[in-house]
Amino acid sequence: MKRAVKIKIKINGKLVNCESGITIMQAAKIAGISIPGLCSHPDFKPRSTCRVCVVEIKGRRNLATSCSTLVEDGMDVVTDNERVTRARNMNLELIFAEHIEKCADCIWRFECKLLAYAREFGLKITKFDDRKRNREIYRFANAVEIDGTQCIDCRLCIDACTQLQKIDYLELKGKGAKQEVVPSPKKDKKCILCGQCAVHCPVSAAQEQIDLGEVEKELNNPNHIVVAQFAPSIRVSIGEDFGLPHGKIVTGQVVSGLRELGFDYVFDVNFGADVTTIVEAEELLARLSDKDKKAPLPMFTSCCPGWVNYVELYRDDLIPYLTTSRSPHIHNGGLIKTYWAERQKIHPRKIVVVSIMPCTAKKYESHREEMRINEHYPVDYSLTTREFSFLMKKNKIDFAKLKNSKADNPLGEYSGAAAIFGGSGGVMESALRTAHVMACGDKKSGICSSKIDFKSVRGLNGIKEARVSVAGNKLRIAVVNGIGNIKGVLDNMKNYDYIEVMACPGGCIGGGGQPIPTTPEIRQKRIDALYKLDKNLKVRKSYENKSAQEALAWLKKQGHKIEHSILHTVYKKRTEI
Repeated sequence: MKRAVKIKIKINGKLVNCESGITIMQAAKIAGISIPGLCSHPDFKPRSTCRVCVVEIKGRRNLATSCSTLVEDGMDVVTDNERVTRARNMNLELIFAEHIEKCADCIWRFECKLLAYAREFGLKITKFDDRKRNREIYRFANAVEIDGTQCIDCRLCIDACTQLQKIDYLELKGKGAKQEVVPSPKKDKKCILCGQCAVHCPVSAAQEQIDLGEVEKELNNPNHIVVAQFAPSIRVSIGEDFGLPHGKIVTGQVVSGLRELGFDYVFDVNFGADVTTIVEAEELLARLSDKDKKAPLPMFTSCCPGWVNYVELYRDDLIPYLTTSRSPHIHNGGLIKTYWAERQKIHPRKIVVVSIMPCTAKKYESHREEMRINEHYPVDYSLTTREFSFLMKKNKIDFAKLKNSKADNPLGEYSGAAAIFGGSGGVMESALRTAHVMACGDKKSGICSSKIDFKSVRGLNGIKEARVSVAGNKLRIAVVNGIGNIKGVLDNMKNYDYIEVMACPGGCIGGGGQPIPTTPEIRQKRIDALYKLDKNLKVRKSYENKSAQEALAWLKKQGHKIEHSILHTVYKKRTEI
């Protein structure tokens, strides 16, 4: 690998000091010069398919794509002369010819780069006939869809599915003008609904299936109590859609925004994350202490529905290894419709629970038959971060100017361990903190001293491995950051006692329903914010959340059947979802 050296180039007459090995587009960003583009993403090598980022390099005959052309010492680049403008505008108008404008119903319209470029450059977006009007829309369960009529052939969705996730479900069919993205016809290829195709698509051709219409109807239904609950990672990502810095913590503004939209109550899924942690830690300790050695080890986390889908579709032999604990928003939903409903004297039938999630697979998880409690789904609707953002903008809510408010109790309190659930390694660390307390009990020995930080499971490496001490017991652990890295761990399962798997890179902070763009740099800033939240909270162990312990104590009094139905679930082999 060649070592980068300092070089000097000119962009629009401005001298730019940069390192060799970067692209013109990257150098321009360093200099504060914006070059338009659609098809590039830092997760992948540039394909240069959209050709919107063309620039002129003095001394060269042809225009160059700035996303793929590397800088050279002494290079003189022009990004905005007549020749560049003419080529760029023509390329954009041709792209509009392959992207049918469905702006009125598109949740991407407030962030749409195509519309922004059309306004900025004065384009006629109907100059050419739409050539993809008869393409299919492929829908996967109730979670994700690929709209062929809007696709601009950038192939980022395919790169996300093949290179990043290694699922290989999306592929190209046909050649030339007839080329299109389609789901694989191979029977052994299945979509796990992770939504990485959607979070990498620049024009919303790949996107979540929208539930906003149904939720808006519920908000206007006087006979229903509509409850919102929001995930750990939402508070460090939603601000990006309103001009706030990446990783800005906006918990109080999220609560206020949901109240402005008309939700009757707002709860925090961090409460459910504390419940999940306690339930999962109990199961981990039970498996580790099984004298007959019949309990399957290693135990895998199960709070990521994309990972659960992977197991049920591709590796049903792993089902016994999954913890039976439900995920945080399902735990919260179950408690809302039982524990909270009883306290408020409201019939569960009148309660509608809406989860605000960073995830597309949560839409499917919410309506798994196995989740029903007394014929009710714990969660009625699951909206992505992007849907929540759109709903606020549609209702002209200035999120950045909202004052902070607190979530409703008792399902609004949480520990620092719950806050870090949104990042890769967070579920593992949360469970280890509580397992340490549970295993120690009332012991006061040195091995039972307070254990808070398990830093070995943090970070964005694809696989993180460590040996950690929990009340004197040495555990072999692994964290899989992104389903594309799963093979290395599955090939060596016998080496571990406990494994966390998150299907999306970075965990929930990089989920398929998060704001666009979601890049490695942005993922890191979101994760850093979650750990900042954790560090600043007085209560940092789920086991110490008194409200969560009260809810669990109430559940025990309801009898094993009810308690188990709210806290645990089952899995099964599936050929499709």
